[in-house]
This record gives sequence, C-alpha cells and structure tokens, in this order.
Amino acid sequence: MNKQTGQLLEGAQADNVDHKVAPSLERRRLRAYAALLLVDALVLHLAFALAGLLYEGLWWYPRNMLAIQTMLPVFFTIALYNRTYGAKSLGDWMFASRQALTALLLSAALLNFVAFYTKSNAQFSRVSVTLGLILSGVAIVAVRRLMPIAINKFWGGRTQNSLIIKDGGPDFELDNSLSISADEFELDPTSHDPYMFDRLGKLLQNQDKVVISTPRERREEWAFLLKSAGVYGEIVSEPAHVLGTVGVHRYEQQGRTTLVVSTGPLGLRSRISKRLFDIVLAGGALVLLSPVFLYAALRIKLEDGGPILFVQQRVGRGNKFFNMLKFRSMKMGKNDAKGDRSTGREDDRITKVGGMIRRTSIDELPQLINVLRGDMSIVGPRPHALGSRANNKYFWEVDAQYWQRHCLKPGLTGLAQVRGHRGATEQEKDLTDRLQSDLEYISGWSLRRDLEIVFRTVFVLKHDNAF
Repeated sequence: MNKQTGQLLEGAQADNVDHKVAPSLERRRLRAYAALLLVDALVLHLAFALAGLLYEGLWWYPRNMLAIQTMLPVFFTIALYNRTYGAKSLGDWMFASRQALTALLLSAALLNFVAFYTKSNAQFSRVSVTLGLILSGVAIVAVRRLMPIAINKFWGGRTQNSLIIKDGGPDFELDNSLSISADEFELDPTSHDPYMFDRLGKLLQNQDKVVISTPRERREEWAFLLKSAGVYGEIVSEPAHVLGTVGVHRYEQQGRTTLVVSTGPLGLRSRISKRLFDIVLAGGALVLLSPVFLYAALRIKLEDGGPILFVQQRVGRGNKFFNMLKFRSMKMGKNDAKGDRSTGREDDRITKVGGMIRRTSIDELPQLINVLRGDMSIVGPRPHALGSRANNKYFWEVDAQYWQRHCLKPGLTGLAQVRGHRGATEQEKDLTDRLQSDLEYISGWSLRRDLEIVFRTVFVLKHDNAF
C-alpha cells in the first residue's frame, strides 16, 4: 500500500474530490416515473371516455371503460419491461414515444386475443375501442413531447449524471457533463493502491455514465477499473475485443465512437427490490434481536468498561471506504483498526465475551445499522479491512480480480460464507475460494438467491473458524 498516495485523500485533495461528487438523481427519476405512470393512467382513461362520447354519445361509456381498465395492467407490465419508464425515456421523447406506443399496441392485441377466445368480443364496440386506442396514442405521444419541456424548466434539463475522465486520449465532450483530468486527481489505472480506488469510487459515485478518453495502451486497465466500480462505462476507442466490450455507442456530433465496457451488475428494478429486501429484513431483525443487542452490550461494558462498538474502515461498493460497525471483541488498546493481523486460535487480544460473540457471529449484528444506512446489504461479498492479507500478501496482490467483487454493496453474509469460506485467510486459497464465490454471486444475482443465502446462514452462524 502506498502511504504517500493514501495521504492525498487528506486536506485539499480530499476537498477537491468531495466537490466533484455528483448528486444522486435516482430519487428524482423515480418521482418522474411515478408521475408518468399516473399521468398515463389518467390520459388513457380520458381517451377512452372521450371516444365513448364521440361515437356512442356517452361520456365514460361503460364498455369502453371496461376495455381500458382490463388493458391497463397489461400495458403497464409491458411498459415496465420495455423501458417505457426508464432514464433514456426521460431524455429522448421519440424513444419514449416508440416504447409507449409499442406497449399500447401489444396490450391491445393481447386483450383482443383473450376476448376472441373467451367469446367476449361482443362486450366491446370495435369502432369505439379503436377510436380510444388512436386517441390514447396521440395523448401518449403528447405527454412524451411535453416531458423534455417540463424537465428543462424544473430540472435544468438534467436527467442523468455524466462524467468524462481525460487521460491523454482524443478530445471528447458531452452536453451537461462534467469533465475532469486523471492527472488532477492522481488516477492511475495501472495502480492497485486502495486509496486511489477509493478516490475514483467517490468520483464515480452517482454517475449514470462514465466516459474515459485514454491512449490505446491504457484502455484495458481503465476497462478493468470501470467493471470493478460497477458503473456504466465507455472508452473512446476503436473496437478491441481485449477490453471485454459489451456494446458500441456512436456520438455523431462528436464524430467519435466509444466502446461500452461495463454496465453495472444490477438494473434499476433489481436495485429497488434488493434495497427494499434489505430495509425490511434489517429493520425487522433490529427489533427482534434487540434483547441480544442489549445482552452483548452489557457483557462488553461490564467486562472492562470500554466502548461497546468497534468501528473499522472497510472497502465497500465501488471500492470506496466506509466505517463498518461491530461489537468490540478485543481488549482496549489492542484493536486492529487496519486489520493488519488476522485473528487466530488462542489470540491474546480477544476478551472473554469477545470469544463468545465471535463464535456465534453476534459481533457482526451492528452491521444491520450499516445496512439501513445504505453502506451494506444483507447479502453480498463480505467487506475486508485494508490490511487484510493471505500468505503475507495483500488480497489484490493475490488476484487483481479482487477489486471487481466491490461492484455490489458488501453484505452481512454471502455465498462464500454459507459455503464455509470463513475465518482467517492464512493461505492464498482461503482468499481465492471466497473470491470465486463472490464473483459467482455477482454474475448470477437474484432475489431468490438472496433469500436462499439468508436461510442457509441461519445454520452456519456458529462456526469453528471464528476466533
């Protein structure tokens, strides 16, 4: 670890990084999606009501309203899956119109198909329903055309955060984007300094798109960093398979082509479902386990009168540092803040109560607070201290893919833990076994797998490798 580089986070350099951290626009977009859903529901109802008035002479014609109310759940289901309500739809009204019209036509076709086989076509007026669909299409396009006007007025035209990092490559600019110099922030893609990873992680925080302009010989290293950070990333470059390219994006106004080298492991719906899962489970566990919290706190305090909690800096999502909470299990003055020394059997630093809470995993319970804060997840790769080693090597020295495990939030438990890969990392295999499980979990994430891992964790809370 480069101590001098790490100190760059202090003083003016740290302030400089903090000033470049982008505000999160995700809540703003979620509010826009919710508003758009409600507006669509309203205009579709009004369109079919108007169609009934024009053709049948009846406002809110019952058969017309039955048709739209039957079709609406199907429309929303298709629309949510075809990105009708997505970030691109907020910034591109023509794309948004195409996706919404596609969802409308598919839902109408499905309604007609079901009505035909259930012999319920007679319940609907074909002319009136067709007129309602035409009016709905016009209304949907009108709403999408007005969206950019509203966004420009109330949000200054910004629906996404874009960051351009210039590292000696060709000139590249984007409207409404922030450009920084890699040299200014000491960003070196060939470095494995954790402080550099933390600095980069802070700069990429809340960014929806990151574009790197760099010479050919540094593109592969930048692609690795973007994948490790778990962000959508592009590199200004000619096609090159060694980068692990997942797509190509052309900017006609710039006359440039970028390679999409990373997209982040989870989409918006997956992130929302995982976060709701975390909040519900962590909140419920804090209430149910409050007697255990009180018991552990009293035992720790009564043993030596020292602090109840131990706060240690760990590596989190995007390789940024965060403060992880644990019940203190070591004697005062012997806490290992950087994790330079792994605990072992008969460790003289462990208190009496510390040995018990470590064997039963009770020492990890305060991390439920980290979950509610958003630093951690219930399930994910376990966070490690900066000084952690295997066979006297830092983890990233054993395998550079170590950084890629941080593209998701760290977890209270994980796939590696329920497979028995726990405790001290004395040999390199102790790390590589965990790393393989972590990367497998990231590549195949599902809410069902999270539930399965939580269930399996109950049976491995007490284990022999905890000391």
